[in-house]
Amino acid sequence: MVAHSFRGEVFGPAQRLHGATFLVDAAFRRAELDGDNIVVDIGLATRALGEVCGALSYRNLDDEPDFQGVNTSTEFLAKVIADRLAERVRSGALGEGARGLSGITVTLHESHIAWASYERAL
Repeated sequence: MVAHSFRGEVFGPAQRLHGATFLVDAAFRRAELDGDNIVVDIGLATRALGEVCGALSYRNLDDEPDFQGVNTSTEFLAKVIADRLAERVRSGALGEGARGLSGITVTLHESHIAWASYERAL
C-alpha cells in the first residue's frame, strides 16, 4: 500500500495524490536446480521480499528521498523491488544456493486486469 502522484498528461487524474495497493510476486530463475533440487530457498526469498516491500509500504513515495522527481509507476516499482532483491542475492541473504540464480521477475498486480512485470538478469 503506497501513496504517490505522477507528473505528465499521460497519467490523467493520477497526477493528483492517490493510493495504490499491490499484490507482489517474485519469480526466481536458474538454468539447473541446485543440489537440493530447488531454485531458491523459499523461506529466505519470502523474508527478503517482505523486507523489501515493507520498506515501501504505508509511505507517500513522493516524500521518499530515493524517489524525488521520479514517476513511481507500477513498472518502476517492479524494477525497484527486483533491484533490491538482486542486492540481497549478491549479499548472500537468500543463501549460498541463490548465487546460482540467473534472473528475477517481479510482478505488481494492481487488480485482476492491470499488472506490470520487470525482469532482470543477475
